[in-house]
Amino acid sequence: MKLTPQQIQELYKFTRQHYVEHYDVQTELVDHLANDIEQIWTTQPNLSFEDARTISFKKFGVFGFMDVVAERQKALSKKYWKIIWRFAKDWFQLPKIILTTFIFVAFLVICKTIYAKYILLTILLLLCLYVFYKSYFLNRTFKNNFKNNGKKWMLEEMIFKTGMGSFLALPINFFNLINLTHLDKTLILSNWIVLLYASIFTFLIIAFYIVIEVLPKKAEELLIENYPEYKLV
Repeated sequence: MKLTPQQIQELYKFTRQHYVEHYDVQTELVDHLANDIEQIWTTQPNLSFEDARTISFKKFGVFGFMDVVAERQKALSKKYWKIIWRFAKDWFQLPKIILTTFIFVAFLVICKTIYAKYILLTILLLLCLYVFYKSYFLNRTFKNNFKNNGKKWMLEEMIFKTGMGSFLALPINFFNLINLTHLDKTLILSNWIVLLYASIFTFLIIAFYIVIEVLPKKAEELLIENYPEYKLV
């Protein structure tokens, strides 16, 4: 016995009722539930749709769909970082490597000045402020997309919301690593420290540009690439 389109929609509603928000994860679970229910019906054909669904759902254990959601999030997080790395590699090829070199040299010069700690702190604060500013507009875009099509995609949320928050933590955590009281002395004493800070700040600038500017503009292309069904929405 095959499930009807109405029953498939009931499964989507069922996953939403069990706190699965993202359409891609819902689809994965609906496919699994539908196949399992049809398998159950081969041995118990008189079982109702609701009872078969309950039996299938119980197979997910005490936490229900949460383990599936967590695994999906973990897998997509790896994919998200691979996407970032894919765009980051462009910065080490012509012509962008010229700009990358310029940024690195600029930070080398900054780190050698007596005002290094003040300039670096200012840059970190400006990065944080800019992320807050962009987050507001990107979050609004994400909400508008959901309002227009009624569907959330996990990768889309990473691009517009989750990833932004993760990268906001980078300058904050790096700020905690810097001993501002002795930073100027540390930089003067060690050329290796100067190279390290210049490298880290160059990475921050490039990473922030990719996450804040590049990925949101490439969002639709990336979603179609990862979700063939996204074209139909």
